[in-house]
Amino acid sequence: MRLLVALALIASPALGQDRIPSHCIAVAAAEPSVVPVALQDGLEPDSVLIRYLDHASFAIVTADGTVAVTDYTGYLGTQDVVPDVVTMNNAHTSHWTAAPDPRIPHVLKGWPEGGRPAEHRLDLGAMLVRNVTTDTRGPFGEGAMRDGNSIFIFEAGGLCIGHLGHLHQIPSEEQYAAIGRLDVVMVPVDGGYTMRLSDMEGVVRRLRASVVIPMHWFSPETLQAFLREMAPEFAVVETGGAQVALSRHDLPSQPTILVLEPAWLD
Repeated sequence: MRLLVALALIASPALGQDRIPSHCIAVAAAEPSVVPVALQDGLEPDSVLIRYLDHASFAIVTADGTVAVTDYTGYLGTQDVVPDVVTMNNAHTSHWTAAPDPRIPHVLKGWPEGGRPAEHRLDLGAMLVRNVTTDTRGPFGEGAMRDGNSIFIFEAGGLCIGHLGHLHQIPSEEQYAAIGRLDVVMVPVDGGYTMRLSDMEGVVRRLRASVVIPMHWFSPETLQAFLREMAPEFAVVETGGAQVALSRHDLPSQPTILVLEPAWLD
């Protein structure tokens, strides 16, 4: 299923295009080339568009029009968009919905059901979606749920794009190995509901992604606190917009924090 014509995300989609393999360990040598684009602009065949929608929700779009939405809550904006796949975590209602649009063909829950952890590996041709589970605590710090959160990885356009979900713990070595190489990672930087900023900063450094996109920040102050701590090691690019197009060939040579401003699809 593709985006409806009204959205016109992609020019000249290459229907039936084979998925470009993503090795999750590639290190790009090109200089930074992170350029905000309009949704209606065409994407190069090996590019991926990332649109920050709200809170922890992103749209990830490939050149053939395949669309994934993270932390889907049931609302994307006033445009009638039907993603091919949505992912959800259930830490709070701002990360999932009990009533997803029935037109969506693939709804991937990131939490256990029937006593079994979530285990996903969905190949859509232009995009592979998989997950790595981590444990969570209760919404007020009480208790814990084994495998209660999923880190979702989207392999598309030769890129490995990770979304840490509602991460509550520092991943183990086994979990880091299962995640593999991330070229782009969406990171919650609230500093409390998920993890302390000092711990989250350590996770970011350990993942060694070329592009880090902050999310799940409740105020400019929490976002700026994260940027201040990371700035000595990471370039910081504040785009002033909601979306960018990225490709494996133009990833920044210096690790870069890319600040997007959330906006619905209106």
